[in-house]
Amino acid sequence: MWESNAMLTLLAGKAMRRLGLTQQEAAKRMGITQPKVSDMMRGDFSNLSERKLMDCLNRLGYDIEIKVKPTSEPVGHLMLAVA
Repeated sequence: MWESNAMLTLLAGKAMRRLGLTQQEAAKRMGITQPKVSDMMRGDFSNLSERKLMDCLNRLGYDIEIKVKPTSEPVGHLMLAVA
């Protein structure tokens, strides 16, 4: 889970830069506080769930698709692919 949260956090930072948003503007758009945005930019995503990070990305203009499929292995795995 931490790997996917790290990737989602990196994508949020990339989107903020692409959109030219300040931390305050990004916070308002993502529905979180500016201190949480600051934490994200420093790589601390412990205060945001994976679901909340996905919501933040939606609000920053990303579509998120989750695909579930059978595996040939005894135990499946989680993979985050960025298009």
